[in-house]
Amino acid sequence: MLNFTTYKHKTSEDWVTFVHGAGGSSSIWFKQIRSFSQVFNVLVLDLRGHGNSKHVLKDAFREKYTFDGITHDIVEVIDHLKIKTSHFAGISLGTILIRNLAEKHPERVKSMIMGGAIMELNLKSQFLMRVGVLFKSVVPYLILYKLFAFIIMPRKNHKKSRLIFVNEAKKLYQKEFVRWFKLTSEINPLLHFFRTKDIKIPTFYIMGEEDHLFLPSIKKVVETHLKSTLFIIENCGHVVNIEQAQIFNQKSIQFIKNQQLT
Repeated sequence: MLNFTTYKHKTSEDWVTFVHGAGGSSSIWFKQIRSFSQVFNVLVLDLRGHGNSKHVLKDAFREKYTFDGITHDIVEVIDHLKIKTSHFAGISLGTILIRNLAEKHPERVKSMIMGGAIMELNLKSQFLMRVGVLFKSVVPYLILYKLFAFIIMPRKNHKKSRLIFVNEAKKLYQKEFVRWFKLTSEINPLLHFFRTKDIKIPTFYIMGEEDHLFLPSIKKVVETHLKSTLFIIENCGHVVNIEQAQIFNQKSIQFIKNQQLT
């Protein structure tokens, strides 16, 4: 089972489950835990191979990771904790996992907070993926990760986010990085499906105005998905929960409270 930590609220029955992105860990939510746990029950977890979620024996023989398999890991944790329903908050690749979980188990998802959401890979993103596929087994993964981090978060005010994610990525192994990178083989059809199907679960996209790779596609999604809303944070890049934590927390908590009133 994945490594996880819970923060129980004295009276609230609502849960918020946080899902980090590739190369990160539950520690990237350090600016959210205090604010959210004052209002809700909070669950943070480390995806397989990340943070303190180390390999178990069955994973040693599982060469290929899949979005469904990793999504099942998350469900296994909430089942273990007997959490029937939860609000979910994700960042970057974590938003894909949350959307997949909502597709597979819509009855478990009260709402989705999608920070730095990925719903389409533009030409530049697809080129990056192809470069990664070509060099993933011969170039040290940390060099590739630093390159990708710089392209996704290129500006001076993105530096803190880049450093946090690169430092977390140092805890991975080359083989683990390759396993996660192979997920790109199934990402395009999955994202196309997500874009074309309106799941009708309240969804809050919170994006940085400087998130040049992913913001344009989110604007299009929100136009066609009836229960989706978008908030754009000025002077902010991809990792909105770190760069503009106060705004992220305020807007996300208010979004969840609004769901409680409906």
